[in-house]
Amino acid sequence: MANTYTKLNIHIVFHVKSTGVCIKKVDLPQVFAYLGGIIRNVGGYPVTVGGIENHIHILATIPKTMSVSEFVQKIKANSSKWLKTLDEYYESFAWQEGYGAFCVSPSLLKKTIRYIETQEEHHHEESSLDEYKKLLKTNEIDYDERYLI
Repeated sequence: MANTYTKLNIHIVFHVKSTGVCIKKVDLPQVFAYLGGIIRNVGGYPVTVGGIENHIHILATIPKTMSVSEFVQKIKANSSKWLKTLDEYYESFAWQEGYGAFCVSPSLLKKTIRYIETQEEHHHEESSLDEYKKLLKTNEIDYDERYLI
């Protein structure tokens, strides 16, 4: 095959470190925009970015030259460094070490976008932990309760 063609849509979820500070609600739009910029800078395409104060959801098309783990690491490292310069409040900010990453088929893109963009309303009814467990179960991922959120 002469050329390589890929389009890998990935739904990524990661949390603020439990010993760290959460993102201020007022800063979330700026954080979402910054995360989108990081994704573009590494060659990905940010479909949508959302979340709440303690965790982020990203739907992105990852570049064909990068593994999912490298992609997430670049997003988390760059955003953490930037957040620490945003405000003194974020001096001790850190993302949790792990993450969830789930393939999204083209037929589920609109549903996933809507899900990410309505995180605030969604979390009036469901905790972050319950949401994460549901995502893992839906995607048939075995997990150890000790290492969740």
